[in-house]
Amino acid sequence: MSTESLVPNLITNIAQYRCPLCLKALLLVDKSYRCENKHSFDQAKQGYVNLLPVQFKHSKEPGDNKAMVQARRAFLDKGYYQPLIDSMLALYKKYGDKTAAVFDAGCGEGFYTHQHKTELNKVYGVDIAKETVKIAAKRYQDCFFSVATLSDLPFKDEHFGWLYSVYAPILENEFTRILQNEGYLLTVTPADNHLFELKSLIYRQANKHDTSKLAIEQLTLVEEQRLNYPMNFTNSDDVLNLLAMTPFAFKASEELISELKQQKEFSCQADFVLRLYQKK
Repeated sequence: MSTESLVPNLITNIAQYRCPLCLKALLLVDKSYRCENKHSFDQAKQGYVNLLPVQFKHSKEPGDNKAMVQARRAFLDKGYYQPLIDSMLALYKKYGDKTAAVFDAGCGEGFYTHQHKTELNKVYGVDIAKETVKIAAKRYQDCFFSVATLSDLPFKDEHFGWLYSVYAPILENEFTRILQNEGYLLTVTPADNHLFELKSLIYRQANKHDTSKLAIEQLTLVEEQRLNYPMNFTNSDDVLNLLAMTPFAFKASEELISELKQQKEFSCQADFVLRLYQKK
């Protein structure tokens, strides 16, 4: 019997990363993750670790800004995307190895990450935005969070049994590298009519999302689902938070924002495509 099977609770509390500089294993020593080549990454007081060396950054503060993060957190906390969570967890329950490590690619403030945590698994979230990861780590202390780029993830090969990406860039080669044989990748992308009513207020001619392009070519498609339901708002703050967390928020005029503030009721569609792939 392995040492890990004898002390599951202890092992669950130890994160496993690899060094982004030399690819050697990182060990946590006195609140610093260190490799055999003496590269060191301090664990922040919130519990996360920054594994994005400055030379790998393409901007000073990459990722979503603080306003977008706060808006998304406020919106998601209201439960508007609960049907999506329910669908994701149902797939995990149906197909996933409940003892294998789970990875949330582009985890944001950890809303989807923590809901996959059980007593048996380790759950990791990675995002390129430091402020976002800081919020996630402080709020969900039973998961492991790190700042890193999805194009060069700080994990060894075949580390995860379940990997998911909600609206994050889908990098098949890197995702496949860290996915175990027989492991699963779940992608969540916008379907044709996602937020169409909101977009129609902003663009003179609002285009529907193009769902024809598949980012995955090497993995095997196991199941595909379409999830569509209306979101009915009676609080203008919720609508403004939804707008603020979308890319087309930058196109919204002050006039439109003022108009939305005055609206007592608004309805738009949530429309998602869930695709589950397996590495064989």
